[in-house]
Amino acid sequence: MTPQTRVPLSVLDLSPIGAGQPASAALRETVELARAAERFGYQRYWLAEHHNIPSVASSAPAVMIATVAAHTSTIRVGSGGIMLPNHAPLQVAETFRVLEALHPGRIDLGLGRAPGTDQLTAPALRRSREALTADDFPQQFAELMAYVDGFPADHPFARITAIPTDVDLPPVWILGSSLYGGQAAGAFGTGFAFAGHFGTADPAEAVRGYRERFTPSARLSEPRVILGVAAIAAETTERAEQLARAADLSMLRLRQGRPGPLPTPEEAAAYDWSLAELAQVESRRVFTSVGTADEVVDDLERRRKEADADELIITTQIHDPAERIRSYELIAESYR
Repeated sequence: MTPQTRVPLSVLDLSPIGAGQPASAALRETVELARAAERFGYQRYWLAEHHNIPSVASSAPAVMIATVAAHTSTIRVGSGGIMLPNHAPLQVAETFRVLEALHPGRIDLGLGRAPGTDQLTAPALRRSREALTADDFPQQFAELMAYVDGFPADHPFARITAIPTDVDLPPVWILGSSLYGGQAAGAFGTGFAFAGHFGTADPAEAVRGYRERFTPSARLSEPRVILGVAAIAAETTERAEQLARAADLSMLRLRQGRPGPLPTPEEAAAYDWSLAELAQVESRRVFTSVGTADEVVDDLERRRKEADADELIITTQIHDPAERIRSYELIAESYR
């Protein structure tokens, strides 16, 4: 890859819980991976929000953002994302102003509209089943911004502001896995992060819709796109495939309604795969770049060009924390 085509690389971390490992260890491993990502030269480190998923420990991204930012010094740290319907807009505005005050110039606020969980857990987060069907993300977003920018004088919340008031919100990104996310980000004049590691829409179409609809805002004058990608790199293609097969098994179990911790490569190798299961996981391999570092980087660059993205954010699901760190290191070294 030539310097002219190189774009920033970032990390999206779900704090994966490995089989046989305590969930709390996954959170401590997140801190170690963040410190390593900073050494490797990654641009951002984003923490996801998921609930009631046995393979994911990242349920409180704001807490993890504060912790990661305190244990690093230069890398940007943010949410990938805060699922806005799960939270009061005022609370989000206050939390991220506090984070920005404590770590000025290093925080990102990524916002999503999905629950980040299953249909059983979602009502517990949103406190009512009626809230699950409310399509009010635009209203929630407008309310969040108004706690910082000000409400109209006749608004019932006009006297409420998000404290501390002497710092702005961090840069705002809207996340999406469908065409709607790009349309919303364009209309609101925010950055757009597309979930290319699982999104159902064509990334190129989603990005194109965002760029066409982009309206400059006070916070962002030009469109900016981050493409989420899944990647697993190892010293050999054979080892990368073994690691990826374990991630395949984890996703298969989740989609079959029997989720569990991230299995080991040995467990995946011993699993009695049916032809239907193999076909299912192979169909989803389009979302993951797997191989040696050079093979992965070439595939990431292909995906970036096809989507017309300005930046890549990589998520990697590997059971062994050391191998996960090594995957990010190999990609960073090859990308230079």
